Amino acid sequence: MADERDDGLAAPDLPEIVRKIRARTPARLLVGRAGASYRTSTQMELLEAHAGARDAVRTELDLAQLFDDALVKKWKLFETRTKALTKDEYLLRPDLGRRFDDESRAKIQDRCPRDSDIQIAIGDGLSVSAVAAQGPTLLPLLLEGAQASGWKIGVPFAIRHSRVGILNEISELLDPRVAVVLIGERPGLATAESLSAYMAYRPRESHTDADRNLVSNIHARGLSPQDAAERILTFVAQMMKEQRSGCVLGAPLQTLESQ
Repeated sequence: MADERDDGLAAPDLPEIVRKIRARTPARLLVGRAGASYRTSTQMELLEAHAGARDAVRTELDLAQLFDDALVKKWKLFETRTKALTKDEYLLRPDLGRRFDDESRAKIQDRCPRDSDIQIAIGDGLSVSAVAAQGPTLLPLLLEGAQASGWKIGVPFAIRHSRVGILNEISELLDPRVAVVLIGERPGLATAESLSAYMAYRPRESHTDADRNLVSNIHARGLSPQDAAERILTFVAQMMKEQRSGCVLGAPLQTLESQ
């Protein structure tokens, strides 16, 4: 795998501090060279990482493949899509990824209750690989945590060809107190499996990133799904308490256990 480091390729006399640093970061530090070029193994790792990033962007979201059937049935998870009809159109027209197509709007209004305390959606964003790797663990943690808090939970759904701004239309359709979108981050050469959670208190059409809060870097080398779920639910609780979100949300945050 690309993240399995071969320290034997580095100079044998590297200081201990350098070896410790290399063990703590996916960055390719002091990997050695062959003449003026990378070593063959380093070049192969880069090519593998680049291919993984391209696959993460280009893969289409398929609910049946990404989530266990028992999870889908338990939480009544269903699939929707935006106005971006193809992946190319999605990449070239970000605005289309912020609006549902007519069929999806009708499906959401038919299956999801209005006025919930928390409405969660899962968007492919720029990495279906991130949704596949983190979503099946993170989504149940969030739903069960919300349930334990006594909140009214909206029916979760997945969104194909989605952008962060879809939060605003979710609120327009369902008017939850807090809307949360779990979405794949732009992949890089360190990982293609990083997920983010964007959330806002009663988002509206005019709202921007300044009105949202974010928990990012949810992946194996970053924030675990368990820690991410705690942070997201803490944000949601604070938004409900203060009836606002974004850059004006109060600080510091307290964990749910200490509230």
